Formats: sequence, C-alpha cells, structure tokens
Amino acid sequence: MVVPTFELILCIIAAVVLSSFLSRFIPKVSTPLVQIALGVLASQLPFFPDTELDPELFMVLFIAPLLYLEAHEIDKGSLLKSLKLSLSLAVGLAIATMVGVGFTLHAAWPVVPLAAALALGAALGPTDAVAVSSLSHEASLSQRQVGVLKGESLFNDASGIVGFQFAIAAAVTGTFEVGEAIGEVFISFFGGAIVGVVLGLIINWLFETVRSLGWETTTTRVLMELFLPFLLYLGAEAIHVSGILSVVAAGLIIRFDRSGVGPNVARTNIVASSVWSVLSFALNGAVFILLGMLLPDAMEASWNDQQISNLTLLATILIVAAVVVGMRFAWVAAMLRITRHEVTRERRRMTKERWRSAAVMTFGGPKGTITLSLMFTIPYTLADGEWFPMRDELIFIAGGVIVVTLLLANFLLPVVAPKRGTDDSRAITEASIEVLRRTVEELAERVTPDNRRAVMAVIDSYTKRITRLKHRLGAIDPIGFSELQIAALEWEKDYVKGRLAATKAQTGEQSVDRDLEIEACERLLDQIMTSLRHAVTDHDSAHAIWQIKGRMRSLQRRIKILSSRVNNLIRKNTPMLSEHQIYAHMRTVQTAAIDNVIDHLYDEMGKSTYNTEYCSALLLDYRRAEATLKARPNMGATTEMITQIEEIKRESYGIELSVIQDMLEADDITRSQARQLRKNVYVMSVAADSSI
Repeated sequence: MVVPTFELILCIIAAVVLSSFLSRFIPKVSTPLVQIALGVLASQLPFFPDTELDPELFMVLFIAPLLYLEAHEIDKGSLLKSLKLSLSLAVGLAIATMVGVGFTLHAAWPVVPLAAALALGAALGPTDAVAVSSLSHEASLSQRQVGVLKGESLFNDASGIVGFQFAIAAAVTGTFEVGEAIGEVFISFFGGAIVGVVLGLIINWLFETVRSLGWETTTTRVLMELFLPFLLYLGAEAIHVSGILSVVAAGLIIRFDRSGVGPNVARTNIVASSVWSVLSFALNGAVFILLGMLLPDAMEASWNDQQISNLTLLATILIVAAVVVGMRFAWVAAMLRITRHEVTRERRRMTKERWRSAAVMTFGGPKGTITLSLMFTIPYTLADGEWFPMRDELIFIAGGVIVVTLLLANFLLPVVAPKRGTDDSRAITEASIEVLRRTVEELAERVTPDNRRAVMAVIDSYTKRITRLKHRLGAIDPIGFSELQIAALEWEKDYVKGRLAATKAQTGEQSVDRDLEIEACERLLDQIMTSLRHAVTDHDSAHAIWQIKGRMRSLQRRIKILSSRVNNLIRKNTPMLSEHQIYAHMRTVQTAAIDNVIDHLYDEMGKSTYNTEYCSALLLDYRRAEATLKARPNMGATTEMITQIEEIKRESYGIELSVIQDMLEADDITRSQARQLRKNVYVMSVAADSSI
C-alpha cells in the first residue's frame, strides 16, 4: 500500500508539471496564480490526499532552499545600490504594517484582541520571494525596482517572523516586555546574519580545499550544495537566532567556487546548475500548490460559522488589504522623496514617473506562503486554557489578503508597468546572438571522435548565423524579417504542392520515377508545414484548429506513404525505393523550390509589400543555401555523413529551444522575446534555411 505522504508528493509534482504547461496557454495570468488555482482544485478532488501543514517543516523544506538560491543568484551590485531602501521596506515597513494593521483591525472589529491583531499585521509584513521573482515576466520592471523588491523579500521574513512571535506571546500570556522584546529581536536578527556570514566563509574555504586536494566529484559536490541551506537553517535555529537570515547571509557569501578549468569542473558546474534549476522550479511550484490546497480548509471554518457574518469577513479582508497596500504605497513614496540622488546628493521631487515607480513597488510586494504558514502556528489555547480568540477568523483574513495582493500584482502591475507591445529590434537580435552562442558551447561539449566532422559542420553554420546577425544588428527589425521568412516558406509550400499535384495527375502505369517524386515532395512538404505551424504564433481558436488539421494531414500523408510502400513490397509492382534515392531527390526538389523563392524575392524587391533590405538579406541566405545544396554530391558514400549532420541539426534546434527557456526562466528575456526567438528557431529548422 502506498503511503499517503508519498501519494501527496506525487500529486503535487504532477500539479507543478501541469501548471508549467497551462502557463503557456494563459500568459496573462502569472504562474503562481495558476498554481494556487490548481491547488484549490486538487483539494476538492476525492482521490487527492488530505494536507496538513507543519509550519516549521515548511520553513526548512521549502523556504530555506528557495531563499538560499535567491540570495546566491541575486545581482549583488543592484542589491548594494538599493540596500537602504530594501532594508527600509524589510524592517521599517514591516513594523509599520504590524502596528497599522493591528490597531486598524482592533478598532474596526473590537472582538479581535489587539495582540492577536498585531500578530496578523506582523504576518502580513513579509512579501513572497517566489512571487516577486516571477513578476518581471509579467511587467516591465527596471533593474533597480527588481533589486529593491528581491532585496526586501530576502530580509523581511526575519522581521515578520520575530514580530509575529512576540505578538503571539503577548496574546497568549497577556504580558509584553518592550525592553526584553527589543533585545531578543536584536539578537535574533543580527545573530542570524553573523552566523550566516561566518558559516559562509568557512564553507567557501572548505569547497576550495576539497577541490584543490582532488577529492571533489560531481556527485559529492552537488550533494554538498543541496545540503547547505538545511544545515544553515537548522544550525541557526538550534542556537536561537534567525535561521532565515542565516540562510540569506550565507547565500550572499557562498560562491560555490565555480572557478577552475577542465572537463571535470565544467561537468560539475553544468550538473549543479541544472539540478538547482529543476529543484527551484519544483519547490516554487510546490509552495503555491500547497497554498492553494490549504486556503479552502483555512477559510471554510469561518465561512460556515453561523455566528459571524460572511459580509463582515469580506469587508474586513478589504479593509486590511487596503491598509497593507496603502501603507506600502505611502512608505515607498516617502522613501523615494527623501532618498538623495547618487551623484548630486539632492532630494528629488515626485514626478509622474516616480509616482509610477512607487505604484510598481507597491503592487510588486504580494503576500504568500510565509504569511499563511505563520498564521497556522497560532496556538489553539491561551496560557489559562481558554481558546485562542478569533483564531479561524484571523486565518481567514490572512488568506483573503494573500489572494487580494496576488491578484493586484498580476492584473494591476502590468497596467502601471506595461510590457512594450513590440520588442526592441536590437534587444531581440542581441538575445538571438546569445542563444546561438550558448548553443555552440553546448554542441562543442558533445563532440566525439565519431561525430566530430558533422558537429563541426553544424557549429560552422551557427558561426555564420552569428556573423550575419552581428552585421544585421541594429539595421533590420527581426519581427519584420521573420514575417518575410514565413512568406518565403509559404512560397516553398505552394511550389512543392503544385509539383506534387502535377505528378499525381499523371495517368498511366506507376513508375519508380513517379513514386520517387511523390514521396520526396510529400516529405519536403511535411517539413515545410511543420516549420510553418511552429513559426506562426497566433493563439486564437482558428489558428489552433488549423494546427490540428495540419497535423492530421501530415499523419495521413505518412500513413499513405507507408501503406503504398508496403503494398508495393507485397505485390512487387515496383522496386522498393532506398533512402539514398529519396534523400537525393528531395535535394533536387528543394533546390528547385529555392529557385522559385529567389524569383519571388526578386519580384518583391520592386514592390512595397516587404522592406527591400529584408528581401536582400533573405535573398543572400537562400543563395547560400542553394549553393550548398548544389555543391553536395548525392553519392551513397556521403549520404551517411549528410544524415548525421541532419540529426545533429535537429538536436541543435532542441538545444536552442532549451536555451531560450532557460533565459526566460532566468529573466534574461521577456515572454514576447521568447516567443519571437522560438519562432525564429522553427523557421530555421526547415532544411531550405540550412547553410551547411
């Protein structure tokens, strides 16, 4: 029998994988919201295991490694430049939110004790680091804004947790010693940071020593890296300082010692980066899936309580959310107003752009899983044995505020900081060059004595593409150029379809030449149609239906070719066509199709449909492809090499797509740029665009 915990883990992983697919089809909705919705849906399914959150286990299992990785990968330069503002938000605003929410909630709903209301305010102080990291995919945030938000999310967890713990202690015992509380906060906050720095320096020395002695292997190195955040958190908590701050400080110090040369070092670095990438995506998704699973149960008790009006609960959520968002906006605006310019050292007036920046950083601070996990630690009883007052209602309010802030971040942030409608041509061309460069590096890692010549030929083609892009940099709009590329594919398709129809219309007995022509045209047409289906990135229903029909026609063509060959084999009507014959004839048809496209491009240069410069550039590409095809001998001895090159080409396109996805997840490119880059890969994947 499968253990329920194991079933739960499998279900959560399945939901995370599903969310990655769904996010591609609903790009306007951020991935965290999709994952929360999946979590809510999963909690209502009868076969989904019940979930109980152990807050301490949640902090060490999820939050510690995520914050550790976030601290390690954050831009240290941007963090230092915005450190004052980040710490102001992480400490000053967290305390102000605690006080503001506490007194407002107690005044609006006196049945809630002041200490309990202050605890809710403290829990609503931390922003969600995971959600913050995904916001720049949905909106156009400056480097400084991203740095401030990420810096705040790294440091405010500790201040929120400490404030929450003291507020709960006051609510449970009924007493609160200000002096003692301040001392404990000081020790927990700075003690955690010091422990993290010291351990980080020791770990750096240890990693360097292990590598210098030759004891390091890929397996042991990756396992040591994965072990670190848990060790740091548990070690700091054991000596009663902030485990969160210890993890963050160590993450900023530890550098994983990615220096060094040689295949072993390169292999270790590649594997470590890949493992952390997969782990962070899985943990990020699991956090929000769990949040969605826990919200219904957390809010159900209060919603079904007949003694409390649901309207009162909803109104309270809106009031608390308004206080949280309003105080954050006022605080950020005040800090922007009093902060001096880096060069002139003068305070600047609040312009329209600076008010917009304040709004961006306001909506860019949603609440999340740490808030809910803190609320679940509220005890059920007080020190005198009485039930903790309004426990379920406080959890309900916290859950509602989390949803409100996430919705504001998802739908209002793109309004105040909209993505550009079209990508800057220079930016996307530079991104294309970076994708090709990384693809070449990956191909170079895969060279073996058997495939060396084929891989070098493919790398040479990538080098030529990089050179052409560098010459084209700043001169050609890649979006307009890709539209012409798609039109050229359409011309190829029309030519091959016409040639295929003419061959099928021939009457008389079947011949080897006729079968060869039909199969070569069918295969080439299938390649072109596949490229066209991927190159066109419309997302309407008509385009989806067109794609489905296209795949069905492709499947029909393949089945028809296969059945025809089997029939000929059984009846022995005509000799079986060899792959060498089909391959050679495909090149003949392809060369003729390229000639047809070249004629079209010459005609278009005299019209106004497409930019003459685009036509000239694409004409050069097709001329190179034509010269390469005509220079290829069609003898069987070279077919094996050509086939190997084609296989490596297909592999290289897969590498390009994975590099684009990695750059998107690392926030190096926008979603729009990623779509454009993917479309370029699909267009290039048609054999006619090859310059090998």
